[in-house]
Amino acid sequence: MQLKLAKRTVDGILIFECSGRLVFGEESSLLREEVKSAIPTNKRIVLNLGEVNYIDSGGLGTLVALNTTAQNAGATIRLASLTKRVGDLLQVTKLLTVFDVHNTEQEALEAFRKAA
Repeated sequence: MQLKLAKRTVDGILIFECSGRLVFGEESSLLREEVKSAIPTNKRIVLNLGEVNYIDSGGLGTLVALNTTAQNAGATIRLASLTKRVGDLLQVTKLLTVFDVHNTEQEALEAFRKAA
């Protein structure tokens, strides 16, 4: 299943709900373009990956690049609701230490509220 993105804002925090596959090609390009274009006006972003069933190296690279772009722009990206498969992949690749990961979207939102 191709990647689908839904955007919404809660308390000034932009949430991207991602579902499908985050793989090299159109899928990772779509996410990259959407998030990069949002960063200048949204400094707090949550990527809800609860419906992402597969990520390849291209998808991981996109997440790392977006995280770096956000940090350079003074923005923060938090990952939320990782599936076991995606969470295991981030752990094996040691990328869990790079990202701010939360069990649920609500926890990610709370982390932003506490930091404000």
